[in-house]
Amino acid sequence: MKLADLYMFLKPDIKKIESELERAVEADHPVLQEASLHLLHSGGKRIRPVFVLLSAKFGQYEIDRVKYIAAALELIHMASLVHDDVIDDADLRRGSKTIKARWDNRVAMYTGDYIFAKAIEKASFFENETIHRVISNAMMEMCLGEIEQIRDQYNWDQNFKTYLRRIKRKTALLIAVSCQLGAISAGASREDQNRLYYYGYNVGMSYQIIDDILDFTGTEKELGKPAGGDLRQGNVTLPALYAMHHDSFCREEINHIIGTSGDDPGDISPLLDMINHSGGIEYSKTLSRQYLEKAFRSLDGLEDISAKKSLLDIASYIGSRNS
Repeated sequence: MKLADLYMFLKPDIKKIESELERAVEADHPVLQEASLHLLHSGGKRIRPVFVLLSAKFGQYEIDRVKYIAAALELIHMASLVHDDVIDDADLRRGSKTIKARWDNRVAMYTGDYIFAKAIEKASFFENETIHRVISNAMMEMCLGEIEQIRDQYNWDQNFKTYLRRIKRKTALLIAVSCQLGAISAGASREDQNRLYYYGYNVGMSYQIIDDILDFTGTEKELGKPAGGDLRQGNVTLPALYAMHHDSFCREEINHIIGTSGDDPGDISPLLDMINHSGGIEYSKTLSRQYLEKAFRSLDGLEDISAKKSLLDIASYIGSRNS
């Protein structure tokens, strides 16, 4: 089963969001428009808009209102990916050339900025101050997450708290906000808004931990990029963090092979094998499951409608995915 099968009943509404995204990235400048469309058409699960739509089902669901929040949050996600690729010097995303690889860093940065601006424009449909405050806070926190990742590159002495705070800011927060704002835009109760926020937060934490596991266990074909990409770039994720905390030799080898700069480390398969056999993968899977269990519990008290079942099914899918 594919992820999209779990919310097939939303397909007509997702098409409306796609149309909204197409309109949003229209630009007078041909390079800006081409770069924006390249990103839009490069794929993506549109999972944040889906969370918006499902959460809105617990209020007065009107797709012609909710679509503006769904589009805004997807645009924020898209813009953050463009900036991420510049920071990480990434040439591929989902098997396609990144904007910075196809054009250059300047075009990528301005494209990201343009898409961020279009996200704010879409959200301006709503006059609700809470919606704008939540969005601006999420964007600030995401920027802090990126700055923290840059600061901690090639720092092999990180702790678990730092890692968890970083993935909250980079991934979990925007998913949490997608659920929260979907509920707010549809006038759901404050209690349901909070339940959906914490569901999204816990699903987002689990999602990123699984991503970090797959970076070590997946193939290049599955990942759309070489395995161990985070480690190559000096980014410490949970499996490596666990391995280094429990095996001083592993820490020494990572420091020796990867070092403290952006030089190509060459073949890092011995490091990947070491991390895969350290217990770090199993530890990471356990923590991911714990976040998923919290996500399930967060939905207690919500009305038993089809949207609730979809949220439960999506969380289960995320916990078992291998790509």
